[in-house]
Amino acid sequence: MPAQRPDKDGIVIRVLLADDENLIRSALATMLDLEDDIEIVGEAESGEQALSDAATLSPDVAVLDLQMGGIDGIETAQKIAETLPTCASIIVTSHGRPGYLKKALEAGVRGFLPKTTSAATLAEVVRTVHGGGRYVDPTLAAEAIGAGDSPLTPREADVLEFAADGASIAEIAQRAHLSPGTTRNYLSSAAAKLGAANRHEACALARRHGWI
Repeated sequence: MPAQRPDKDGIVIRVLLADDENLIRSALATMLDLEDDIEIVGEAESGEQALSDAATLSPDVAVLDLQMGGIDGIETAQKIAETLPTCASIIVTSHGRPGYLKKALEAGVRGFLPKTTSAATLAEVVRTVHGGGRYVDPTLAAEAIGAGDSPLTPREADVLEFAADGASIAEIAQRAHLSPGTTRNYLSSAAAKLGAANRHEACALARRHGWI
């Protein structure tokens, strides 16, 4: 890794990357390492590894993929904030639904942008959040405002999301760590709130509005 040169204020921003896709993670590292004032101090392939690396490396900024195996980027950001409050988190995602944006902001994430973002923009967002600011992709922000507030409780949304791929009640219950009966109750409640005939229609409606 090439030596980093500080910015005009003598600051080098230490960045931790986390993405379970090796190619994307390596590409992000290569792009950000081209910036004089940014240093990649760690690369994690899961949320759990990111938490461990954050504890040992003390990065200034964590750039996290939204959907990873194990805990997702939002939960990872929340846990990093609890153990390392000086570290600002950025979510990068190919699943930029408004519901995810709202959850991320509630978890204290300071940046939220799609993976289609340019390297120059990502570097500027790293600088922005490191300086105490926030950045949300304008298109995602507009979609979140248009979607309105979700009528679903967080648990209903979670269970509905687990059902989105057509999984059976037993599979959903296992993923959500709930009993089949409780799972059915959450799914029924979610469908009723959305005016859907069944869980499949409820999933489609919730996704269309960005609530899951």
